[in-house]
Amino acid sequence: MVYAQGALCRRLARGTVPPDGRLRVTGLPRSLDPGSLRARVLGAPHVRVVEARVEVEAEPADPRTPHELRGQVERLRDRHAAVQARRDRQLTLIGEVSGLHPAPPRARRREDGQRQTPVEAWLELAGFVDGRLAALQTRLAELEGELLRAGHELAVAEDRLARASGDAPQAHVDTTVSAVLTLARTGAAGDEADADVELEVEYGVPGAVWVPAYRLAHRQGDDTGRLVLRASVTQRTGEDWNGVRIALATSDLRRRTDLPRLHSVRIGRRQPPPAPSGWREPPAGLADLFTGYAAAGPRPAPPATGPVAPPAPVPPLPPPPMPQPYGAPPPAMPAPAALAAPAPPGFGGGAPEFAPQATPRPAARRARTGVPAAPGGPPPGAPAAPSPAAAAPPAPVGPPRPSGAELDYSALVLAGPDDQAARRGRLFPGAPSDPAGAEQRRRAEAVAALPLPGHAVRPRESAGSFDHRFDAAARADVPSDGTWHTVTVGEVPLGLRTEYLCVPSVEQTVYATLVLSNATGQALLAGPVEVTVDDEFLLTAALPTLAPGAVSRLGLGPAEGVRVTRRTHLHESTAGLRGGTTVLDHRVHVELANRLSRPVTVEVRERVPVTSDADVRIEERADWTAPEAGAGPEDHAPGTRIWRVELPAGGATALDGRFEIRIPAAKALVGGNRRS
Repeated sequence: MVYAQGALCRRLARGTVPPDGRLRVTGLPRSLDPGSLRARVLGAPHVRVVEARVEVEAEPADPRTPHELRGQVERLRDRHAAVQARRDRQLTLIGEVSGLHPAPPRARRREDGQRQTPVEAWLELAGFVDGRLAALQTRLAELEGELLRAGHELAVAEDRLARASGDAPQAHVDTTVSAVLTLARTGAAGDEADADVELEVEYGVPGAVWVPAYRLAHRQGDDTGRLVLRASVTQRTGEDWNGVRIALATSDLRRRTDLPRLHSVRIGRRQPPPAPSGWREPPAGLADLFTGYAAAGPRPAPPATGPVAPPAPVPPLPPPPMPQPYGAPPPAMPAPAALAAPAPPGFGGGAPEFAPQATPRPAARRARTGVPAAPGGPPPGAPAAPSPAAAAPPAPVGPPRPSGAELDYSALVLAGPDDQAARRGRLFPGAPSDPAGAEQRRRAEAVAALPLPGHAVRPRESAGSFDHRFDAAARADVPSDGTWHTVTVGEVPLGLRTEYLCVPSVEQTVYATLVLSNATGQALLAGPVEVTVDDEFLLTAALPTLAPGAVSRLGLGPAEGVRVTRRTHLHESTAGLRGGTTVLDHRVHVELANRLSRPVTVEVRERVPVTSDADVRIEERADWTAPEAGAGPEDHAPGTRIWRVELPAGGATALDGRFEIRIPAAKALVGGNRRS
């Protein structure tokens, strides 16, 4: 089940229950959320799961069986380095040969005559250098081409490794995530002792998202179409989904579903609040548990090579506190300077809560009272030491309220004898037992930032306040490579009819549209739709969200086979007694021609002016109609008027519309009366 972000996976395992009832389901992904593990037995009422936990084991990988893509990248990297070294050696040889040239003697005396150098020696040296450089340059060109090909192959292999499935192990460590289950029998059944049972293991993983997509096949002249719902799914969960049944949901996997806790209001005697479940009183004599360990003294320091400073004196431990009734203020316990910070509350005891108090500064307090600073005391800017009365915490009222982390028993850690005195022997929430798994889950969530396909909308944005689920009809494969994969969900029954639309006052062009109506009980989410007309791809459009029973219009572009022409005429005159009213008579003439081989339905839209002035009247004298509110697939602007015309194949028709605007003669329309 792939949600808007994250997925819930279910695995089935079949086998015989061992005598001790302990089973291990291996091969779980590294990004598994340990708190989401669930297990149950199917079809065996006498067997139930009493414990389920996650175990992570790591061991060195076998060097004899490296990952195929990783080994290919290492081989290509070595090859690239070798070719580059040969190329560099060739450049060095070219530089050495280019440096060969005749040189005169270093020193020549004045009385020595000029030495004659034969011209043939100069020519032979120049010919040798030219020939050698020509051979070296030819070899250099070959090495440059080989280096370019090796670099390209290395880049391709590294890209394949980066896009490879996350199901592959790491470079040098194989990590195995397993679910350890403990089963128990609730009834005596001799025949069922050795029978096979079927287990269902459920767990949640992050790093999986999906967006809807559609494909619409339509034939001209037919009022039916075929809409196929598809989904673009990407996941980086660490396991490949091969041959799995996929369901898609628009809900949020991390949304809290627990009911709020409502506190009752009672009138009458005050009753003590009930103790929360999972909390127990601390055992008696807990402070005396580590008395012998503390009396033995500190541990010996490890030997050091340099000079060692004398150990600091150990302060004597306070006497154990006397037992106090629950709810009474705890006794004051002196704390050393190094432990000035209050210890976090432990599981099993009611730790006090320290409320911050506003303490005035000493300098400001002395300035108000006029008392000078005491000699030898703290400087005026130093904070004052808290008094014992101010440092004493308030007494807890009622039993403590452990948090969710303190009620997670598997994550609690018992503080040892070397911990603080306030923590020893108590349970506290410990650090995550699998930090590498937390890092893997963080990396898996990066798929939520991938760019979406064209016209795609995330399910949570298009679903609104409702949640829907779509089950794929066939099994699918989605590797854990972090790229988009198309999964066919199924065919959606859809009402469809073809209509032609034109607004000749804006543009004298007729557009073909498909009127889609959702006749199913589920919403069709917004997303891209590939429209195919007569088995030929036409365009990719954006389909809006269609609620059950909703109607929408999808444009297909201009229709060249239907022509429209619009002409207007305006006549201005006066009416009324003494010509006190100006009449603006507007006439609209629209001609339609169908050049297609099939009859068509054309919707022509015009617009009549509207007014809120009582002195202005608008009278219509045409056979057009006003659109009904909520009857069409979209909202219409005020004053919209519609003609719906049925044109036969090769037919033509003319439409005439007329409206009059009557205004007082002393007034005029904004922009002038002479307008089309």
